[in-house]
Amino acid sequence: MKRSIKIFLTLEKLSLYFTQTLSESVNKTPVDRSFSLALSGGSTPKVVFEFIASNFKNSIDWNRVVIFWGDERCVSPENDESNYKMASDSLLNHIPIPDTNIIRIMGENDPLTEAKRYSEIVSKGIPSVNGNPQFDMIMLGLGDDGHTASIFPNNIHLFDSKNLFEVSEHPDTKQKRITATGTIINNSKAVFFLATGKNKSEKVCQILEKKNNSKNYPASLVDPINGELTWLLDNLSAEQLKPGTIDAK
Repeated sequence: MKRSIKIFLTLEKLSLYFTQTLSESVNKTPVDRSFSLALSGGSTPKVVFEFIASNFKNSIDWNRVVIFWGDERCVSPENDESNYKMASDSLLNHIPIPDTNIIRIMGENDPLTEAKRYSEIVSKGIPSVNGNPQFDMIMLGLGDDGHTASIFPNNIHLFDSKNLFEVSEHPDTKQKRITATGTIINNSKAVFFLATGKNKSEKVCQILEKKNNSKNYPASLVDPINGELTWLLDNLSAEQLKPGTIDAK
């Protein structure tokens, strides 16, 4: 795994870096295949999506991009808690991407049935590497409790599931969710962690500097087998990091 940590003064600069990387990656993809991108929910991805829609609407060949999700709440697509709805409102409804290139997790379905269905769709729709489907790029967020996707500290065992997607439950709300597991996350070609804000600084520091039982946090288990892991941070989320950590590769 190759790891890099990048810190930005503004969310706009973070968004620009991510978008330029996405655009370059799509352009480098062989013309006979599509580029698979798995999206995340959360406030920072929303800002990034809005930036893309405003500034790169016609600069990326969206016909070649197939959109997936790394996790979804078990709600209808019209529900304000839906990751699909957030991505649609902030990005997908504003770019020229074919509807057939948007492969959503159907949160309104029976969770166990949907986790199996989505796993099968991903298996059939994405080329396999190392025996499992390989996303070209996956976006991940970092929760205040160290969770990522919808794998929480109390169900961290789901990360090691051999299934591509599993059903999880939020520890407080008990809301059911469908989440990618480490099987597909760590098989991805490029993984981007987006973490901003002072409230993320403690967990960012613990995970990146491997402090205080950091292995109890699902986000610490993200370690692409042969891919690249990039942390995109702002000054606030990175404020507790040592300089030596920031330069780590």
